[in-house]
Amino acid sequence: MDEKPIKFGILGCADIARKVSRAIILSPNSTLYAIGSRSLDKAKKFAADNGFPPSAKIYGSYEAVLDDPDVDAVYLPLPTSLHVKWAVLAVEKKKHLLLEKPVALNVAEFDRIFEACEANGMQFMDATMWVHNPRTTKMKEFISDPQRFGQLKTLHSCFTNAPSGDFLKNDIRVKPDLDGLGVLGDAGWYCIRSALWAADYEMPKTVMALPGAVLNEAGVILGCGGFLLWEDGKTSTFHCSFLANMATDITAIGTKGTLHVHDFIIPQDEKIAPFSTISQTAFKPLFIGWDPLPEQHVVPVDIPQESYMVTEFSRLVKSIKEGSKPEKKWPIVTRKTQVIVDAIVESIRKGFVQVQIEA
Repeated sequence: MDEKPIKFGILGCADIARKVSRAIILSPNSTLYAIGSRSLDKAKKFAADNGFPPSAKIYGSYEAVLDDPDVDAVYLPLPTSLHVKWAVLAVEKKKHLLLEKPVALNVAEFDRIFEACEANGMQFMDATMWVHNPRTTKMKEFISDPQRFGQLKTLHSCFTNAPSGDFLKNDIRVKPDLDGLGVLGDAGWYCIRSALWAADYEMPKTVMALPGAVLNEAGVILGCGGFLLWEDGKTSTFHCSFLANMATDITAIGTKGTLHVHDFIIPQDEKIAPFSTISQTAFKPLFIGWDPLPEQHVVPVDIPQESYMVTEFSRLVKSIKEGSKPEKKWPIVTRKTQVIVDAIVESIRKGFVQVQIEA
């Protein structure tokens, strides 16, 4: 059996690439093979600062990575406005694609990327890391249990973070020509994915941005909320912001149980992943407490959640090398997330109206 690791190339030296390069190094079935930047010196420094293996190829252009015949897959963390160009080129060069979120500025752009993946038989996955954490599997077991959780009624999520320094002036996520979706494409992407995840990726019938969205002078979203409504009446709300202290919470409420997780984006300790559940809850007599009390769960994590993501992506790539077809689950989930992002943007632009989601 072929045990050769999947060889990754990275396009660009974005800060998030530091985390993912570490994840590739720690993944058991991948190897960090190449890095490319528009500046050879910048690529060399990035490789040296982030523990690249001595054998890693260092290139002074993105094209050189894509032209290397030994690169199996690329991780692409470039600004969102550049995704279509480089993602399409990557898959046309027969490189499997791990694409940083938001994957595109709108669903039409994503469709161009996925069409290129399908035409070239390349695997696609977006870099929504938390869904690959073993904790997420355990949480799903709970909310799928008809006895302990029942039917999902509502989910609330938030991801807020107030970066220090000159972030609000100079970061690419506040620049309309680089990452025009702002906080919605960054933090909001995770929140929207959590709602879809809890709903078994069933699409809502309507979406609405909540009044109170904050935009900068260039029109980029710095803070916003959203409301999702499904055909069967279940709902979800979310809030994302670059203007509030850090919070990364999910509360999922079913007819029989409730799930809470307070660090769903990045665990507070990467070696353990906690969450709590409670079922069939009632107040004690005289309303002096709860019965039963919430049950605390701690899931041990052997490697960082980003490495679980890389490991799964590499497994899929290896399967394709052995004759399997690309797994379509991930691009389908990505597209659904992007559709809802687009709907929130449309709702904000039209004055916080409800937007119908086409089946």
